[in-house]
Amino acid sequence: MDLMFVPYFGRWNLDVVWEHPPLERFLRRLASFSRLILFNPRGTALSDPIPRGFMVPEDLTFDARIVLDAVGSERAALFAVEASSAAALFFAASYPERTSALAILNGEAMRGRADDYPWGMPAHVFERFLETMVSTWGTGQGLDFMSPELAKDERFREWWARLERLSMSAAAIGGYSVSRWDVRGVLPSVKAPTLVISHTEVPWIRLGHGRYLAEHIPNARYVERAGFWGGVFWMEDVDWVLDEVQSFLTGTKSATSLDDRVLATILFTDIVGSTERAVEVGDRRWRELLDEHDEITRREIERFRGHHVKSTGDGVLATFDGPARAIRCALALRDAVRSLGIDIRTGLHTGEIEVRGEDVAGIAVVIGARVMAEARLGEVLLSGAVPPLVAGSGLEFEDRGVRPLKGVPGEWRLFAVRT
Repeated sequence: MDLMFVPYFGRWNLDVVWEHPPLERFLRRLASFSRLILFNPRGTALSDPIPRGFMVPEDLTFDARIVLDAVGSERAALFAVEASSAAALFFAASYPERTSALAILNGEAMRGRADDYPWGMPAHVFERFLETMVSTWGTGQGLDFMSPELAKDERFREWWARLERLSMSAAAIGGYSVSRWDVRGVLPSVKAPTLVISHTEVPWIRLGHGRYLAEHIPNARYVERAGFWGGVFWMEDVDWVLDEVQSFLTGTKSATSLDDRVLATILFTDIVGSTERAVEVGDRRWRELLDEHDEITRREIERFRGHHVKSTGDGVLATFDGPARAIRCALALRDAVRSLGIDIRTGLHTGEIEVRGEDVAGIAVVIGARVMAEARLGEVLLSGAVPPLVAGSGLEFEDRGVRPLKGVPGEWRLFAVRT
């Protein structure tokens, strides 16, 4: 099916969104059951500026139709988040023949308050909200209010600020009129089946918004989800939300939601001689070195589109959906931490893992750890399952023979990456 993701307005740049692995995973999950259609709205990122300085719902509706025409889509489902839901609703009402379904996440018909719409922000609160957004735009300070936990992640905060700057200027966001839209009048004209999801603890979107949409859209299904949601849609309650959206749009649950087992390449690292090094430099300097090691590790894993699962004390556990990228990440990690006077050893294995929230488990994870334990200083060691999967990649390997792995049945042939 064709699925258009209606952009997140001020914080959206098609070049930059792929730089953040969780956002990439969010989009690839949507693309796993659809032909996913993405675009930059006018006035944002590299698209042309808005001549009159503000945009009305018809503008984005026109843009969406042009994009669908360009990719040869006659009919598509739309998925929208927060303020972008107004544009999706306007499109569905204007082009019912081209809208197969709608999914709205924490949406609203209008941001402001009216006598017959008590859930919106009073005018003075809304103006202060907008002024604060403009004054802090491109700095990352907005996360302090939106998502306090994510605000503590300095790396994410820097990327978020950069995304804002490359999406739209502070002056432009002040004139962007999306938050002033009122599409209540078009709701009865929305004929497509519509899913409305509302979280109970969104700081700036009261539950009445979602309930109003569900009551006034003829073909709507309303789902209320307990819990906090801070507007970073690809980082909060992702699996549950995407399961609901996929089930509503396709009538089937994802394989991951039914059985949380996926094929992945597991990467383990370990600092060689960590105890001796800690004694040599002292506790304070060793803690500083570990912090620098962790920063480099996270950066390289993100660069190679991996998933940082957890720190293991003197090392890291990460997963990748491509074994060649996992190997190249391991080589990059080895070379990068040498600048700190640290040597690591690395083990990799490809197999089926069990996903448990943010953690992973299963025999494949155990094998990855055991392979790492067999590695020499500076060596990237692989189980025999990996080399056949990267044939033609240009990577070369040395046979390290067959060895037993502690706690794992049988014997395993191991290979070292040749550099």
